[in-house]
Amino acid sequence: MFTGIIQAVGHIYSLTEKGGGDARVTIAGGGLNLNDVALGDSIACNGVCLTVVERTAEHYSVDVSAETFNCTAGFAPGEAVNLEKALRLADPLGGHLVSGHVDGVGEVIHFAPVSATDKAASWRLDIRAPGRLGRYIAVKGSVAVNGVSLTVNTVHGDEFSINLIPHTLENTMFSRLKTGSRVNLEADLLARYAERLLAYTNEPDKD
Repeated sequence: MFTGIIQAVGHIYSLTEKGGGDARVTIAGGGLNLNDVALGDSIACNGVCLTVVERTAEHYSVDVSAETFNCTAGFAPGEAVNLEKALRLADPLGGHLVSGHVDGVGEVIHFAPVSATDKAASWRLDIRAPGRLGRYIAVKGSVAVNGVSLTVNTVHGDEFSINLIPHTLENTMFSRLKTGSRVNLEADLLARYAERLLAYTNEPDKD
């Protein structure tokens, strides 16, 4: 589990294909402290929970399956990535509970400063969610975008908007986004469980 509070911005250092669509991906940790990271630990990379299989002082490697590549974005060599180590029980929960299991890949349809005259102000980010994922996204609810815990401002069909303060832009890879960028989305866990509970309750022959 993760909090959606990014600890460092790294980049994809290399990608080595292993056959069958799988690959070993090496990530440069940026400012992430890897000294306490053991083999088998989980680190979220742009919101994708991945297991560390090799580590040096500044880099670590993960094995990424073809299924993960098919369901996510952001693994091209050189691409900047948001990084967060797994949540410990004693850690403060500054964002919301994020599983690191991406629900779908969205598309950035608008990204610009809220104020045309003050580019140091907050920025508005509009995203189109894929398929039926939009039904999990609610006004003032939580959503993880590339692993970042964010609050939804508006929702119109499968499109939603969020506000990014300067601190978020400075401490994530969001400053590299542009119209057409693909981003990993994870809906709030509560929304998914609520839907399953309602579906189960309404199934025939259920008490």
